Amino acid sequence: MSDVRDDAPSYVSKDSDVQTSEAQGGEGTVWGHTVAIMRPREELYAYWRDFANLATFMENIVSVDVADATRSHWTVKGPNGNYEWDSVVTEERPGELIAWEAQGDIKNSGRVEFRDGPPGHGTHVRAVLAYDPPGGLIGKAIATLTQKEPQTSSRRDLRRFKQLMETGEIATTTPPNREPHS
Repeated sequence: MSDVRDDAPSYVSKDSDVQTSEAQGGEGTVWGHTVAIMRPREELYAYWRDFANLATFMENIVSVDVADATRSHWTVKGPNGNYEWDSVVTEERPGELIAWEAQGDIKNSGRVEFRDGPPGHGTHVRAVLAYDPPGGLIGKAIATLTQKEPQTSSRRDLRRFKQLMETGEIATTTPPNREPHS
């Protein structure tokens, strides 16, 4: 029998080996999201590639400290406090792709791709991520209940990236902090 594969994205495959291979060999939960942004591909790539910028639109990122061209230290809000890890760029094609893998106890990896959409449809930004939640299934359930689960967060983060890149700001329903009246 021949090995037949369809044209569906690998992150929706029922074969976990196919899913995992797309997210740089990570284990655990794998997913992907895509958003179309009406900005040039090179501009979006450059903003994302300066990893310190990620905290401007990724809600759970406290900070990303860039060590050099391929290494950075991440601090991220989790359901029961902050998590930290070092990340290494494992593949890069300027203007097109950045792939990474975390080192240490917090296992995660992924890639973000920047592709020209059809004329008049901007750039398609696609993020594919894999992670093993600390605490296994219980940790994942807690993260989901507290809205800190990376799959949910990444979808929201891509929408915020779109807003920031297209309008220069991120819409929110949270009222601004106001000084009490005296």
